[in-house]
Amino acid sequence: MAAATSTVVGLATSSLSPINRKQPTLNSAFLKSPTTARNPFRVSQASGGKYTCFQRDWLRKDLNVIGFGLIGWLAPSSIPAINGDSLTGLFFGSIGTELAHFPTPPALTSPFWLWLVTWHLGLFICLTFGQIGFKGRTEDYFEK
Repeated sequence: MAAATSTVVGLATSSLSPINRKQPTLNSAFLKSPTTARNPFRVSQASGGKYTCFQRDWLRKDLNVIGFGLIGWLAPSSIPAINGDSLTGLFFGSIGTELAHFPTPPALTSPFWLWLVTWHLGLFICLTFGQIGFKGRTEDYFEK
């Protein structure tokens, strides 16, 4: 009696291929052939050399924005408008007060937290609008 190779026919004509007897290969119409994964961060030649996912330098940081944004926030926050004191003065003064009892953290009722949140919120808003304005102007976003 001769040995016959058998093919298993089932759902979607899947079969075990008898090419390598040690490791059977499963072929199915539901499974795609194995391919290498595509790197979405690599420059595609079909797109003309532009990034297809997002630009590599998506932040597009510029030291001019950081410098002018910091100066642009320090100037108005240093105006003495809160009972004769400035926001910057109150914030830096509260840092000194809290450092006087250093190992102990500031209490939740300390005005340090109010000055910290207010000063940094203003700084980050100023830096964000500075980035939008500076990069928008250099990249002609505001042109008609």
